[in-house]
Amino acid sequence: MTEQHRVLMTGGSGVVGSALLPRLHRHRVVALTHDVPAGGRQIRGDLTRRRLGLDVTTYRRLVDQVDVVVHAAAVTDFAAGAQATADLNVEGTRRVLDFAARAGARVLYVSTAFVARAELTAEGRGQGTWEAAISPAAYLSSKRRAEALVTGSGLPAAIARPSVVIGDSFTGGIARFQGLHGVLKALLRNQVPLLPLPPESRVDVVPVDVVADALARLVDADVPEGAYWLTAGGAAPTAREIVDRCRDLGAALGIAPDPPRFVTRDMVERLIRPVFIDPLPEQARRKFDDLMAMTALFDGAPQFPTSLGGVLPRDVLDRAVEATVRFLCAAIAPARTEQAA
Repeated sequence: MTEQHRVLMTGGSGVVGSALLPRLHRHRVVALTHDVPAGGRQIRGDLTRRRLGLDVTTYRRLVDQVDVVVHAAAVTDFAAGAQATADLNVEGTRRVLDFAARAGARVLYVSTAFVARAELTAEGRGQGTWEAAISPAAYLSSKRRAEALVTGSGLPAAIARPSVVIGDSFTGGIARFQGLHGVLKALLRNQVPLLPLPPESRVDVVPVDVVADALARLVDADVPEGAYWLTAGGAAPTAREIVDRCRDLGAALGIAPDPPRFVTRDMVERLIRPVFIDPLPEQARRKFDDLMAMTALFDGAPQFPTSLGGVLPRDVLDRAVEATVRFLCAAIAPARTEQAA
């Protein structure tokens, strides 16, 4: 029988945290929240302040009670800026680790698989970002630095590295749309005539319920130390397969998107950007440059390792991608989707 832990969890209202919280029902969990409430027992705090934003009495009481810390809170918005990202993702992690050391608690830190691809950002490639409003580089730098804090803390700790988190593998539902959701919505709305990515590029996605189940198993198993890759690995679909799924499902649901033309980054640099993108309005230029910034992480990328093994076979992943696309189609054209169903 699983030993009951006393868990302090950060990020309980986030994409991963909101799916994980109900899966920790065997344990006594306190969610540390900031702006958005989470389910179950919770206290309001702030990871950017000393003592996690708690008063002395509450902080000491938690130190005496908690034996596992699940740290899932993070700035994941690529447009948040380097300072705001580092304040929460790095300094916030430092404060969480200080709490865990005082409590003598084990730590489960939710990072990202893309720490292995920092050199693939536009900045890492030595390329320009033009007018992009987002910067994956700042986010990935913060997660790398946070991981270094975790591994250097001397605490018993596990690091979980999910890839691109998509919707529930059955319903497609998710607490908040992520970057890939925005790209898929634009595809379904015929707003992406060009996709700056080789069509055979693997887009490693993992359903949010699969991530939450894996994290819950780690807590149930007393948070065994090590790094865990919550990724699709060799089962990851290609960019063309995802685009084709959007086209086919969109057509079946009455949206009828046109597939984009795949182009190389070199072609964009030499021809498309100066001839076709520069004359566009500022907002359109920025959207294209944001797309360039995101797709850089998949262009020429090696396959992620995976710790999921047989947990995420290709048929489960295909079902999850389809569920996510259906969920987005319903958000775009609910009336037509209901008629088609």
